[in-house]
Amino acid sequence: MAHTQTMADVLRLEAKALERTASLLENAGSKEVDKLVGLLQELQATESALFFCGVGKSGIIAQKCASTFTSLGLPSFYLHPTEALHGDLGRLRKSDAIVFLSKSGTTEEILKLLPFIVTKKENRIGLIGATTSPIGAECGIFFDCSVEKEACINNQAPTTSSTVAIAMGDAMAVLLEALVGLSKEGFAVNHPGGILGKSLRMKVKDLMIKESVCPVVRPSQTLQEVILLMTKFPVGGCAIVENGKFLGILVEGDIRRTFTKENFGLKTAVVEIMNAKPISIGPEHLAFEALELMEGKSRSLQVLPVVENSRFLGFIRLHDLLKEGFSLKP
Repeated sequence: MAHTQTMADVLRLEAKALERTASLLENAGSKEVDKLVGLLQELQATESALFFCGVGKSGIIAQKCASTFTSLGLPSFYLHPTEALHGDLGRLRKSDAIVFLSKSGTTEEILKLLPFIVTKKENRIGLIGATTSPIGAECGIFFDCSVEKEACINNQAPTTSSTVAIAMGDAMAVLLEALVGLSKEGFAVNHPGGILGKSLRMKVKDLMIKESVCPVVRPSQTLQEVILLMTKFPVGGCAIVENGKFLGILVEGDIRRTFTKENFGLKTAVVEIMNAKPISIGPEHLAFEALELMEGKSRSLQVLPVVENSRFLGFIRLHDLLKEGFSLKP
């Protein structure tokens, strides 16, 4: 129990620190935030970049922040202060902006770099843990990231302070997202790979089995013909179409249930046993929407007809969605 309490105390201490930082931001008024808004808009208008600079734990957080901003559409990079003094400073232009992360505000490597920074003071942002410091004094925009105590038992290792710094970076990034009105589709442009990109970009038409390799019958045909076609084209369902119009569907479960009823057999006409009101989806819908339709029911659907303007285009299968990595689980 004591060990559990130790971990729980850390979480509560860091949560309390975040609440304090939010209050400091609100109490300071909108001056710094307004300056940040103006700077972000300027960077967008001039197609300039945002750099993040820090060492140690702050350097790792700087890398994360740069990655987040880049994913939201603003080119952002990590600048190591020591490497900057040995050539990497050439990446920084006058129109760019730079964010300095430092708990003490006296990080030696950053202090050595400051005289050579080409950006104007208004384009320098400080995420600093000391309200007055040499680094903070060189920044036109300052956000108080001070903490009352580190979660570390010895009050030494960056724990609470690193949490506050990374959260402030996230707050800045979400502000950018709000300013540019970034949509899910816009976000997906920078995330084409992995399940995130797939869920926001991949459409039903990209995964569906096309009509040419799907079993399709007329309503007057027999159950026997359906079984033969579904054996030839084993996709899990058969579409019923007449005069180019989609009328319904038969799946393997429908066939099994048919043989449990009296007066039904292989010669039974499809029109008598088909599902005339199946759930369907259009080809331009997101594949993830198909998954929601198929898994969101009391019993999952294994196959979904793809229909557009009453025309059958093919089937999308649950198996193929799961194979691509789609899941409703977070």
